[in-house]
This record gives sequence, structure tokens and C-alpha cells, in this order.
Amino acid sequence: MKLALCNEVLHPLPLATQCDTAARMGYTALELAPFTLAADPGTLDATAARRARACAADHGLRISSLHWLLVKPEGLSLVSDDAALRQRTLDLLRRLIDFAAACGAQVLVHGSPKQRSPAAGQSVADATARLEAALAELAPHAQAAGVTYCLEPLGPFETAVINTVAEAAALVDRVGSPALRTMLDVSAASHSEREPVHEVLRRFLASGHIAHVQLNDRNRRGPGQGDTDQRPVLQVLKDAGYTGWMAVEPFDYVPDGPGCARASARHVRDIWNTLK
Repeated sequence: MKLALCNEVLHPLPLATQCDTAARMGYTALELAPFTLAADPGTLDATAARRARACAADHGLRISSLHWLLVKPEGLSLVSDDAALRQRTLDLLRRLIDFAAACGAQVLVHGSPKQRSPAAGQSVADATARLEAALAELAPHAQAAGVTYCLEPLGPFETAVINTVAEAAALVDRVGSPALRTMLDVSAASHSEREPVHEVLRRFLASGHIAHVQLNDRNRRGPGQGDTDQRPVLQVLKDAGYTGWMAVEPFDYVPDGPGCARASARHVRDIWNTLK
């Protein structure tokens, strides 16, 4: 099992302390949020990537992936009427693709609900079309860098643009790039999908659309800290011979970041070790 921890759970601890803490808890990688590494993620370069990669390796970890790509700087958008703003956003994402590759990360997770949501007076259809056009521009860059760019379906309380795995998969198919895939976040899927989450996962793993999984509870705490049963999800992954990363991504840290990370790792591993 390849289990990563989303590093903002341990922020603002220094990266070396995050790595040491995660490794002691049994994680094998960190999923990095760029805003935790630099006030302006646009400054992240190959040198910063090598430092992050070496820091992880010093603690027996890898950098699995990047997420929360557009938290900083403020005001970015892939769907705005402002062409210059869209271009600045694309330029940052290209830079983060290169940063991910230099870190040794395999995946970038594109959630960023605010930066894909319709502006006042803009339709969901228009925002979705602009998001698709942006991802079509980014896909060749991701392919050249050797990373997979995953569009994340999000809950309707976060954005109206791409809520289900089926919607994301359809967009991926329209773009038609091997570097563009989708993923499943257990909490978001629990709010968006009509079917049981594990059945959605089973179907879109089999179709080849899903390249990454994030584990959490419907209540947005860590896995095992609510009513969401993680066992069916983990069983599907094991049955499918899934070789990608599973990243623990809580949003509500109970009792605190380290405590949530520790409990989550223990819960996931306890289930995994009993699966057949």
C-alpha cells in the first residue's frame, strides 16, 4: 500500500519536521500543497524541487503528488473573461507541472474550486468549457514532463463545475490526452455521487479514468473519524491491484493536525492488513 499524507495537515511545521513526523506515523510519501512551500508558488523552481525531494528521501519518503494548486496567489481563474488572468493561471500551472516532475511526483490533483467556478453572470456551461480548454492546453505539457494531471470532482457545496467522476471522465475523454485523468476523493464523492462511492471507484478504475485516490470521511475529517466506511473503498483498490497513491486528506483536524494524521494512518493500515 502506497499511503501519502497531504502535507498541509502538518503545516506550518518545517518540511523536514513534516517528513520526520509522517515517516514515524507509517506514511510513505507526502502530497504537497504548493502554498505551504512558498508565499508565491510561482517562485518554486527546480532547485526548490530538488530540496523537497531530498528532504523527503532523507526520511525514507517520496513526494507522491501535488494538490491545492491555485490557493496562492489570490485571484487566479481558469474560467474568467479576462484572458490575461487565464494566461497567468495557466503559466503558474505549467510551472507547477515542472516542479512536480522535478520532485519525482507522479500526479497533480486539480481541485481549486474557486478558480474554476463561474463568475457573476457566467453560466456553468461556459465555465466548464473554459476549464476544458485550459486542461487541453496543459495536457501536452504534463505529458512531456512525464506526470499525470488529474481533474478532481468536487462537492456541489464547493463548486458547480465537475461534481461527479462521470462528469470528469467525460471531459477527460473529450480532451483525449494520456496525461489527463481523473481521481476520487472519498469525502467529495460521498456528497456528489448517487451510487455508493466504492461502486463508482470500481467502475472508473476499470475504465482507466482514475489515477489517484484521496481518503477522508464525508464529514471532512480523517478516515475513521466519522461514519464513512473505508473498507469497501480499500477492498476495491486491493481487488483491482491498484498501484497508485492513496493520500490522506482531512480538512477538519481532530484533535489537531498530527493527531488526525496519526489516527488516519492507523485506521487505513488496520483495514488494509485485514483485507483478502
